[in-house]
Amino acid sequence: MMVFWKKNKLFLVYAVLLAVAFACTGSEYERLKDKELARNVRYDSLFLGLKFGMTKKEFFKHCWDLNKAGVLSNGPSSLSVQYRLDSTQLRAGAYMWFYPEFKDDKIVKMPIKFTYREWAPWNQQLSSDSLLFDVTRMMEKWYGGRFIEVKSNTDDRIVKVKIDGNRRIRLFKESISTIRADITDLKELEKELANTEKP
Repeated sequence: MMVFWKKNKLFLVYAVLLAVAFACTGSEYERLKDKELARNVRYDSLFLGLKFGMTKKEFFKHCWDLNKAGVLSNGPSSLSVQYRLDSTQLRAGAYMWFYPEFKDDKIVKMPIKFTYREWAPWNQQLSSDSLLFDVTRMMEKWYGGRFIEVKSNTDDRIVKVKIDGNRRIRLFKESISTIRADITDLKELEKELANTEKP
């Protein structure tokens, strides 16, 4: 046994350190989520005056008012709203498309897509790598604080995450030209998960 320990001491020390490192990294998101939910503080603000808890009627009226003011327009699909971001917000003009998810007629999640207006396969400086960096910086200005990087539990993609109280923001590359963002009310998500786990 002593011979085994002497020969493999370095290997075992590395294995233990590696296991600890993976355990800490894997739980960083959970620790952040638990800490923010324990604060019991609500952040309902989304963007452009939209917020969690708005009814469908309130959402449509708000978007209609912004449409009349020239701020918003119809997106590329029947259920999407388009907001044009200019070069003061990102490095180049971009489209931001969104449409909320409702639960009991109230906004609980806001999926968003971003793409540069002038993106093309030969225009690599406007690919999703650059766009992810720019959208992250923009959202840090909008909401304050910093994003952390975590590995998705459904695939191998890296996801940037920011949590403030009940509001979770996730950013990730969806395609070579598109960034996806999800802004979710974690309190509602936790309720939903609790209900699905019941026998």
